[in-house]
Amino acid sequence: MTIISMMNTMDSVKYDFKSIKVVAIDADDTLWVNEPFFREAEDIFCNLLEGFLPRHSIVKELYNIEINNLKRYGYGIKSFTLSMIETYQSITQSLGRPKDITEILNIGKSMLDKPVELLPEVENTLQNLTDHRLVLATKGDLVDQERKLNKSGLEKYFHHIEIMTEKDANGYQKLIKHLDIEPREFLMVGNSLRSDVLPVLEIGGHAIHIPFHTTWIHEEVNDNIEHKNFHQLKSFSKLNSLFL
Repeated sequence: MTIISMMNTMDSVKYDFKSIKVVAIDADDTLWVNEPFFREAEDIFCNLLEGFLPRHSIVKELYNIEINNLKRYGYGIKSFTLSMIETYQSITQSLGRPKDITEILNIGKSMLDKPVELLPEVENTLQNLTDHRLVLATKGDLVDQERKLNKSGLEKYFHHIEIMTEKDANGYQKLIKHLDIEPREFLMVGNSLRSDVLPVLEIGGHAIHIPFHTTWIHEEVNDNIEHKNFHQLKSFSKLNSLFL
């Protein structure tokens, strides 16, 4: 579990954001629900393989294959679906049922058809931040992220949309260069310490972590984060008070 210094918890500490020119906001599990849909799909997938391996072994195999496939397929539902098919074939070794492949494809399609469920107070908060230069900075499959953004009705609040291949230091440096600002003028808000916080701090930017109750294991880190540019909020609505 990541240990977060309490002195950086912004619910109790006032911070000066006058130097910030751009507020970038993550999408999945920051603006709308995402990870729970993957965990639901994982449960259905594990049921297909009942009798071959214990659930924890199936989950481990799927995760390892997902990670190995990231450079090939990137992030998102399509990548996850391909990894489920590969995991099924790896575990069953030709002893599986052909109809299960169709079922796995249906799992992926069902995920792509999910409604966009905004998190509490998201739209009200964005409405109150429209005086600032807001950027949506997310990663994943381009078509799926555009689908969710369109369904969300939130696109009108953002000056710029950036769907990144990878949220690492290099990716953020490219984004900041494109925005024509300095790293110290950039603030990233998101639920992932690995993707939304650590690489931004590495390049000299500011980061706010808003935890979500479900996190993909790949996004978890074990660092004790104590940094003057790092802070945590309990909820997205708390952003309203930061720029007063």
